[in-house]
Amino acid sequence: MGGRNKKRKDRGNERRFMNIKCSKRLMGVATKASIGTVVSITIIMLAYMFNRYKQDYNSNILQETLTGLLREENSAKVSPDTKIAIGFGSCQDIVVQSNQIIFDRPPSYPEHFFSITNKEEFLKVFAYFYRHGAAAERFISNSTFFSELVHLAEKAPSARYIIGGNAPVMAKRFVKEGCQVLLGAQMSKSLENQFSNSIRISGPIVGEDDIHLLLEYPAGQRWGKFSPPRANRFIVHNDHQNPELSSLDAFITQMENYDPNLLVVGGLQMMDNFPMSEIKRRDRLQKVQNLMKRQPPSVRIHFEMASYSEESLLRQLVQNIVPFADSLGMNEQELPNLLHMIKYGNISLVAESYPRVAVILDQMREVFQFLQEVSGIEGHRKLTRLHVHTLAFQAFLMDKNSPWKNTRAAAAKSALVANRHTCGSDIINPEKSKLIMDEAFTTSLGENAQRIHFDPANPISCWDENNLEICVAPVLVCTEVLQTGGGGDNISSAGLVLQV
Repeated sequence: MGGRNKKRKDRGNERRFMNIKCSKRLMGVATKASIGTVVSITIIMLAYMFNRYKQDYNSNILQETLTGLLREENSAKVSPDTKIAIGFGSCQDIVVQSNQIIFDRPPSYPEHFFSITNKEEFLKVFAYFYRHGAAAERFISNSTFFSELVHLAEKAPSARYIIGGNAPVMAKRFVKEGCQVLLGAQMSKSLENQFSNSIRISGPIVGEDDIHLLLEYPAGQRWGKFSPPRANRFIVHNDHQNPELSSLDAFITQMENYDPNLLVVGGLQMMDNFPMSEIKRRDRLQKVQNLMKRQPPSVRIHFEMASYSEESLLRQLVQNIVPFADSLGMNEQELPNLLHMIKYGNISLVAESYPRVAVILDQMREVFQFLQEVSGIEGHRKLTRLHVHTLAFQAFLMDKNSPWKNTRAAAAKSALVANRHTCGSDIINPEKSKLIMDEAFTTSLGENAQRIHFDPANPISCWDENNLEICVAPVLVCTEVLQTGGGGDNISSAGLVLQV
């Protein structure tokens, strides 16, 4: 009996020992789990606090930058007596999201075409620019195919008609900012009725307006293996009135008694790869040149660049139009294209989407120096103003001895209008914006370059280089883009109005 009781007692002690051991093990596991949970929660909380701090910090930077830009913009006013004459052309734009009319699989190999004759070429050239997020404009010679695209676009949910053409878009911005405007454009009576009475239109009146199709796309949108690095647009048309500058003769007549402060020439890219005889094109460009040469020195002349892919046309413009302008406006794609033509006699179809400030400034200096050197030859004007607008920043290069004024304020206004236009709102919302300009930049890739740090409280950086004044302003980049088409025209106009 005693032996049995002892065995039972031993087994009971063993079970109690095992229970205690298991309990300790479970407690250890529980303790480790608790520690792991605490660590995980701590990491999550720290990450949340860091992201919140980062958001608050970025929000403060954006708000401070916006306040600084608005302060500079308001430091100068547009004179209500400012008179601007601008040509040429007009159209109706259909703005539509590209993925609402392009349902085809992308081509395996993008390819460039100077003009488009069929669907296969359209898809290849669209992919060519889409993958780079580069703006481009091309003529579709096949009117039947173009009509099919328009029909598809009109049925798309995002489709909307707006007034189109470089000159009308710039004219609307000039009037919005308080200027008087003479617009050199042909248009239908119904389109004319859509313009403000403050815009005097040269005519002629035509029976039907040409249509341009603007295919918009956001940054990062997937189309097969292609994804654009930035939001942009691809424009196609089958226009036969604007390439021939149908409004030129009426505009010249109206100019005789207008006496503007500024003449703006734009829309000449409509001639790009358009089937026109060389004699006729030379005649039209000669008439534009004669108009520019007839203006007295008191009338400043601005030439608005655009996307050019035809070497012979760009060469003619560099020889016959550009040298008779005091001011040039262009984007980060058009600047290297112009520089290539000046230096090497050829063109560059695509450039960096997010160029460095130093790269743009060096290219601007080269263009400026070359065009100043040829001034005085055969009545050429001296280039005194160059404005380049990029997605991230605005860059102005001015001759300090010229009558152009308010450079800092003009840089601010052009930067703000970039956001206002693309977001589709006159009120800028920092929560729908971002800064992508570097926190610091060098003024050149060459010797004697300065390093400038971005100060959100004073966001515009200006400095002198011999007889030049240079200003760089950051853009509050819109993150909820309504439209990129017409952006350059609005930005250039905004930059001009405070400087005339």
